[in-house]
Amino acid sequence: QVQVVESGGGLVQPGGSLRLSCAASGSGFTIYSMGWYRQAPGKQRELVATITSSRSTNYADSVKGRFTISRDNAKNTVYLQMNVLKPEDTAVYYCKITASAMYGPVIGYWGQGTQVTVSS
Repeated sequence: QVQVVESGGGLVQPGGSLRLSCAASGSGFTIYSMGWYRQAPGKQRELVATITSSRSTNYADSVKGRFTISRDNAKNTVYLQMNVLKPEDTAVYYCKITASAMYGPVIGYWGQGTQVTVSS
């Protein structure tokens, strides 16, 4: 079993910055891709950014040039640096870790979510 815990959300003014962190813990697992998704009120959950084990990245068009995803394999942690935040970035941000436990299948593990609110 893999536990996933996000942190770093909060209230920020338009144009501001926030850094989200997501740490995976457990024993005997191998992490493949790591990613961030978000869900605004009344909307479906959407992909924000992903990063593979080889550090290949993918971003939603709406965040390209403003958000940066990175990972620290030694700490089993993925980060999302969010700059030039806009009110439309307001959402609950979820971390997803794709991993396999020892001898187990590859599964996507979700965190509990962290609220990001962009407002003046």
